[in-house]
Amino acid sequence: MDRIDQWVRVLQKSGCRITAPRRAIIEIIANSQRALQPIEVYHLSKQQYPGIGLVTVYRTLDRLEELGLIRRVHQEDGCHTLMPAANGHEHYLVCTGCGRTILFQGDDLSALFSRVETKTGFQVNEHWLQLFGICPDCLDHKVVIEKEARHA
Repeated sequence: MDRIDQWVRVLQKSGCRITAPRRAIIEIIANSQRALQPIEVYHLSKQQYPGIGLVTVYRTLDRLEELGLIRRVHQEDGCHTLMPAANGHEHYLVCTGCGRTILFQGDDLSALFSRVETKTGFQVNEHWLQLFGICPDCLDHKVVIEKEARHA
């Protein structure tokens, strides 16, 4: 079962009706290569369903987030963007050039959590790990720009 079908099933089980505009919202966020702001989801879904309302987009995104299907991605300007939630030990890697966001398999962090718990007395219940860097496409573009600048 693909991600979209899984999300539809979870939403239906929670009592949510799956309308065509709502499905378009699900498809947009599930298939995006980068974290999206709600207004971007609105504009993209409006291309498919011109009558869709901004409230429908926000309500659908809120529901997806409540159900743990999407999560906010923290960036320099705040956490206004959303993307599919990580599974298990997956974490986000965010390109600071173009915003492309991917999930990557993380390591077992239990030894780190044990050390933190021992030092602080806290009980670690969950974690959120995001790494920031430059994706290969932006690195290639940067190299081209730097070469052009040297030859100018």
